[in-house]
Amino acid sequence: MIMDSTISGLYQDTDNNSELRLDVDGYYPLMVASGKFNVNMATSIHWIADLTKTGSLSWEGGINYQNPVTVNFPFTRVNITVDSCKSISNPRVVVVFSGLEQSDITHVYHFTSPHFHTVEFEYDIAEGTEAVTSIETHAHPDRPATLANETLTIEKVYERAGFEVKVSPGTGSVISITGAASPGERFRDRSLWDDAEMHDAMQTFWSRFENQAQWSMWVFFAKLHEEGESLGGIMFDDIGPNHRQGTAMFNDSFIAQAPIGDGNAEAWVRRMRFWTAVHEMGHAFNLAHAWQKNIPNFGSSWVPLENSYDYLSFMNYPFLYETGNFSDGNTVNFFRRFEYRFSDDELRFMRHAPESFVQMGNANWFDNHGFENANVSPIPSLQLEIRVNRPQAIFEFLEPVSLELKLKNVSSQPQIVDSHILDDLDEMIIIIKKDKQSARQFIPYARHCWRSHNQVLRPGESIYKSLFISAGNNGWDLAEPGYYTLQMALEKGEEYILSNALRIRITPPKNYDEEFLAQDYFCEDVARILNFKGSLFLSKGNDILREISAQLSDRRVAIHAEVALETPMMRHFKQLVVPEGASNLQQAKISTHDPDVKQVKEKLSKALLDNKTTAAETLGNINFKASLDRLSDFLADMGEKHEAVKVQEDLLKTLSERGVKKRVLEACQAKKEKYQQ
Repeated sequence: MIMDSTISGLYQDTDNNSELRLDVDGYYPLMVASGKFNVNMATSIHWIADLTKTGSLSWEGGINYQNPVTVNFPFTRVNITVDSCKSISNPRVVVVFSGLEQSDITHVYHFTSPHFHTVEFEYDIAEGTEAVTSIETHAHPDRPATLANETLTIEKVYERAGFEVKVSPGTGSVISITGAASPGERFRDRSLWDDAEMHDAMQTFWSRFENQAQWSMWVFFAKLHEEGESLGGIMFDDIGPNHRQGTAMFNDSFIAQAPIGDGNAEAWVRRMRFWTAVHEMGHAFNLAHAWQKNIPNFGSSWVPLENSYDYLSFMNYPFLYETGNFSDGNTVNFFRRFEYRFSDDELRFMRHAPESFVQMGNANWFDNHGFENANVSPIPSLQLEIRVNRPQAIFEFLEPVSLELKLKNVSSQPQIVDSHILDDLDEMIIIIKKDKQSARQFIPYARHCWRSHNQVLRPGESIYKSLFISAGNNGWDLAEPGYYTLQMALEKGEEYILSNALRIRITPPKNYDEEFLAQDYFCEDVARILNFKGSLFLSKGNDILREISAQLSDRRVAIHAEVALETPMMRHFKQLVVPEGASNLQQAKISTHDPDVKQVKEKLSKALLDNKTTAAETLGNINFKASLDRLSDFLADMGEKHEAVKVQEDLLKTLSERGVKKRVLEACQAKKEKYQQ
C-alpha cells in the first residue's frame, strides 16, 4: 500500500501521450483531477473533474470543464484508482472514462512528478539594494496562532502551489551602475528607474539568455521608480517567446514604510517586500487580483469565480482587506489571518487550467452584450469620459492613438477616489471593436502595483490621464483603416463606472510609401518603443521609426517617432550590459549613456515646435505638455535656460489657444518663471 506517500502530481500515459493531474493530498488538496485526452493525432481535449473519495485509494467525479468546447468529448465521468500493488516511488493510476452513450475507456497513467508544472526563477539586484526572497514567519507578531514557525521562501510558496521550482544558477547577481552624471544634471538620480529603462533591461535579459527554460521568470530588485514611493512593482507580460516574464520590485517604495508605532518595523518591511514579490510574480501566472476575478455580465471567467476583498491570498491587497478602502488597520487584520498561500480558486487555476489558456482578448461576447448589464449606479456620482483632443475623432493611417481619460465628480458632494485610479490599468476594462469584426480587450504591456492613496474630488472637479491604446499584448489593436468603437469600464468598489462609447476612424493610406512602410511599422518592437516612450535595446524598431520620420516627415506619425527616439537622449539612460559568453549576470553591469543636447534640439524641438498645433493635436494635450516639460527641464539642466523659457512660452501659448484648464496654464507659467530665477 502507498497510503502514507503523497500521490498527487503529474501522471502520463505514454501509449496515448496523454496526461493526468491528480490533486487529492499534499499541500492544500483540492480533490480535483484534470488532464489532456487525445481524441486523435490532431486534437486533444483538456478536461477537469471534481472528485469524491470512494475508497482508500479511489475517487470518482463528473467532468465539468473541457477545452475546447467545440470538440465532441463523449465522456462525462471519471473513476480513478491508484494501483496499490505498485511501489511508493512509482505509483500507477487507472482511470476509467465513461459517458451516457459511450463505451467506457480505460487509461493507465504512470507517475511522473509530484508537481503539476515546472517553473524557473532568477533573482538579481541592482547595486545598493537587496533581494527579499524569504521571511521568518514569526518575526512579526501579527500572524495566525496556527501559523508554522519557519523560514518561508518564494520557492516554497510556489512549490506548495504545485510547481517544481528551479532557481537559475546565476541568481543573486549584484549589478553595478556605471557612468558619471553630467555636472549640470540635477533631475536624475541614477538609482531611479523608469518604465522604458526597466523594459529594456527585461528585453536584454531574455534576449541574452534565450535558451533558458520555458515558464521562466526574471525578478529584479531595484531601489525606486521615478514615479516615487507610490509604485511598489511592475510586471512585464510576455518578454520574448516561451511565456517568459519580467518583474521588478522597488524596495524603497511604500512597502518600506511601516506604520508609525509598529513595534516590529523591520519585520513589517521585510514581510511587505516579500508579499509584493510573490504578488507580482502571481500576476505572471495570469492570476487576477482577488476582487477582479469575475465581472458580472462582462464576459465569463474560465470557471465561475467570486470577486471579494475577503480573500486571504497573496493576490489580495492587505491594505484593502475586507473593506476595499485603504487602511493600515486592514493590513493588520489581513496578516493576523494570512497563512502565506493562494486561495483555492487560484490554486485550481494554477494547477489545472490548460497550459495554453490565456484570458486576454477573449471579448467576442461584447458583440451581443457589451457593458449593458454591468453593476452601474442608477445615480452615478462620478462620470468617466474617454475622448481625443481634436475636432473629429479621425486619425491618419499609421498615427498612434492615445485616449484622454477624464473622471469628473458630477455630484453635489465631495467624492473620495484613489489618486491612481486612472493609472491602475488593473482596475479598468477597455474594449476595442472594429466594425464587422469581433471585439478585443485592450491588454497593456506592463502592470503596476500602486499604493492606494485617497484624494478628494470636489463637485465639478476632474482628474485626467493619457493612455496609449494603439497596441498592447494583443498586438496592434488600432492599425487597419476603418471605424472603431471604444468603451471603458472603471471599477470603484462593487460598482462600475462606464464611459461613453467613442467612435474613431483610421483613414486609408495616402500613398504607396505609407503602405510599404506599414509592413515594417506594425511590429511588436515599434509598438513597445511607442508605448514606453523610447528604447535603446530595440534597435530594429528604432531604425524603422527613423525611416518613418525621414520618409513621412509631413505625416503625424513622424512626430510620435521623434518623441520616442529622442526621449532617451534627454537623460542618462540605463542599460543592462551582459558580456559575450556570460552564462549568467555575474559579470553584468548597468551602464548609462550621456544625453545628447545637440541631437535633442535638432530633432525633438523641431518635431514639437515647428507646428505646435499639429503636435498638440496628435499627441493630445497631456502628452504634448509632458513632452515639452521634459524638453524644457532637460535644456535648463544642461545650462540652456533661455531655450527652456522659450519652450514653456510656446507651450503656454499653444495650450491657451486650445482652451485647457487655468491651473494647467498656471503650472506652465510657474515653470517658466522658475527657469528665469
